[in-house]
Amino acid sequence: MSISTASKALNNTGRMGDDTRERVKRFAAEIGFRPNALAKGLLSNRTFTIGLLTNDTYGRFTLPVMAGITEALVDHGVSVFLCTIEDDPALGKVHVDAMLDKHVDGIIASGKRIDRRLPVDLSDLPVPVVYAFTEGAPDSVTFCADDFQGAALAVEWLKGLGRHRIAHVTGPESFVSVRERARAYRELAGDTLPVMYGSWSEAWGHEAVGQLWSTAGAKPDGIFCGNDQIARAVVDALRERSVRVPEDVSVVGFDNWEIVAAQTRPPLTTVDMNLKALGREAGLTVLALAEGRTVEPGIRTLPCELVVRQSCGGDPDL
Repeated sequence: MSISTASKALNNTGRMGDDTRERVKRFAAEIGFRPNALAKGLLSNRTFTIGLLTNDTYGRFTLPVMAGITEALVDHGVSVFLCTIEDDPALGKVHVDAMLDKHVDGIIASGKRIDRRLPVDLSDLPVPVVYAFTEGAPDSVTFCADDFQGAALAVEWLKGLGRHRIAHVTGPESFVSVRERARAYRELAGDTLPVMYGSWSEAWGHEAVGQLWSTAGAKPDGIFCGNDQIARAVVDALRERSVRVPEDVSVVGFDNWEIVAAQTRPPLTTVDMNLKALGREAGLTVLALAEGRTVEPGIRTLPCELVVRQSCGGDPDL
């Protein structure tokens, strides 16, 4: 067959029978033929690469985001490479310059919290930039989880289990996500108990239970925690006081950090921010921008979901 027919078959373009296209691809695989990506990029004025820039060096949030990005782009022949910049502006500039030197088709910026920008200027770059789980520049496209909706899921679940005295033990009030989760808690649980702000640590979870159980009066029968580390410590601290989970107190966390939630005893019911889905949306959006399609700027919030395990009891199908 002609060179043009073979080319169309390998690139999934043109009109031909499925059998012909499959024969070309099968023979190409047999002889080990691989298209020249550099030549393909020169013809299309694209490199089919996306840069992912983050200061989340631990990877707690960025790794699931990256998994979603990769999953969304692999079928489009686009590769993703990750650059971590910690909180170093100079290192950030080095990585951005390297991405531009490699002529990436776009950049996705991701971080550790939704209300802080990365320590590097990403405005006015010659390639599209999309933000995921970090604060974006004005007129950019930014993806984040719906903290209010996720917290509402947790509190509504506890109330549905018949828990009426629900405490909220969470992280620093300076975080927007903390304030949004606390706002949902107050709207649904009332103000019988004050929101307990602290650090994102297991030590704070232990301390919070100590404060709650040293105070005179009725004790909580449900505790909604701002993250899974706090929740695991809350469960441990309750056990140390011979308080049964979930029989006496139901506990719900936030993040669905598998390594923590699944190893808690009992396993932890928690809110999943769907970071992988967030990454998929960010990946498809930066691809659309790289291909010249119009995308309206703004903040896109994606819904969370509740992952029910044994720490709060109840039937996940209710």
